[in-house]
Amino acid sequence: MEDIIKKISETVAYIRSVYAEESQVGVVLGSGLGQFTGEITVEKEISYSDIPHFPVSTVQGHKGKLVFGTLGTKKVVVMAGRFHYYEGYSIQEVVYPIRVMKYLGIKSLILSNAAGGVNPSFKVGSLMIINDHISQFGVNPLIGKNIDELGPRFPDLSEPYKKAYISKAKEIAAKLNIEVEEGVYVGVTGPTFETRSEYKMIHTLGGDAVGMSTVPEVIVAAHMSIPVFAMSVITDIGIREEENTITHEEVLQAAAAAEPKMTAIVKQLITEL
Repeated sequence: MEDIIKKISETVAYIRSVYAEESQVGVVLGSGLGQFTGEITVEKEISYSDIPHFPVSTVQGHKGKLVFGTLGTKKVVVMAGRFHYYEGYSIQEVVYPIRVMKYLGIKSLILSNAAGGVNPSFKVGSLMIINDHISQFGVNPLIGKNIDELGPRFPDLSEPYKKAYISKAKEIAAKLNIEVEEGVYVGVTGPTFETRSEYKMIHTLGGDAVGMSTVPEVIVAAHMSIPVFAMSVITDIGIREEENTITHEEVLQAAAAAEPKMTAIVKQLITEL
């Protein structure tokens, strides 16, 4: 942690040497949701492998590049592919791009993910706006010496997902005639999908959906005072009676099918931020 500021400075310096514009909104695209970049007037793409101190995404459905451009009147930086703790990265590597985006100028962060449905009223393909989370990661990205330049020792998480953004997104969804759910996201490490008993436990704890990302990113965003909006596409239903199994291929298919709806909401939300 001691040299995190130095690393961030080197990363940002390289990115600025390739693309000098300041970004206003950061976007992180989850599994099967990588086509969002088609809505952007792309000005520059940088492969993660070219960026100093950046990890490289290893998961199917994650492209592994930073995309810079314009959406409406907003300058955006999009992570086409995120990093996951289950890939073997340290928790610091997982959240490193969020810190970098803050130094690239972002004032808002939009996160998307694929998640398992725990609320029995959800269906495959449902969109859930995240209004709170429960961390089951067992590790917090802020553990260790606090770097005051990044944020306070004890950041407040009473509103990790900005209520004004949630209200705006629900208005947009209603205008677009897109049905959305709202609920609590439970973050786990993965990479195993949950057992039936674990799904029941998560439901009992108050979770509506479960996934393997997002929570560490939100914690770091809160630490750096970046307001967040996050949405899940429900790609499978965990509370189920039949003896079926879940595969990553099915998750990607369900995410891709729901993608146009999420894209439409996020696109309009960014325009109105």
